[in-house]
Amino acid sequence: MELTTTYVLSQIFIVISYIFLISTYQLKSRKSILVFNFLSLIATGASHFCLSAFSGMAMTCVALIRNIIFLVQEKKGKSDKITKTDVIILLVLYAISIVSAVFTYEGILSLMSVFATMLYTYSVWQKNTKVYKYLGIPVSTCWILYDIYITSWFGMLLESCLMVSAIIGIYREHKSRQSI
Repeated sequence: MELTTTYVLSQIFIVISYIFLISTYQLKSRKSILVFNFLSLIATGASHFCLSAFSGMAMTCVALIRNIIFLVQEKKGKSDKITKTDVIILLVLYAISIVSAVFTYEGILSLMSVFATMLYTYSVWQKNTKVYKYLGIPVSTCWILYDIYITSWFGMLLESCLMVSAIIGIYREHKSRQSI
């Protein structure tokens, strides 16, 4: 691994990304989670571009599409009930993820970004922030493996911090429920 300007830039983008992403596990509103995640994705896409991490870039595009759709739904004041349209949107996003994975496949570890994206998509799709926090742990595990694969050292470190943030968010959720 050569320490080039492009690599350093990729790591700066990933730090910015994780500042936004770590914040999401402390938020209570689904809309706020989606907005902060959207900002994180822009920085993540820039990082993956710098690293020529094609699978990660493809999943970032899928995630951006996902967040735009979910933010539009959120602004329309959709209910917390899951509708047939919601299921179709989830299936279309999964199909796009799978097709993207076929074109960017570079080995089993390249699929970790796909698994992480699909799990994360489900976690924000189902509209329950508690499930979002619980799925943060397997999502983080997949991203850590992908970061090892693309040698994003800050990505690995910060994803570990994100996992800790998810665990803290779960703990806070349990503690607030117990005090009610």
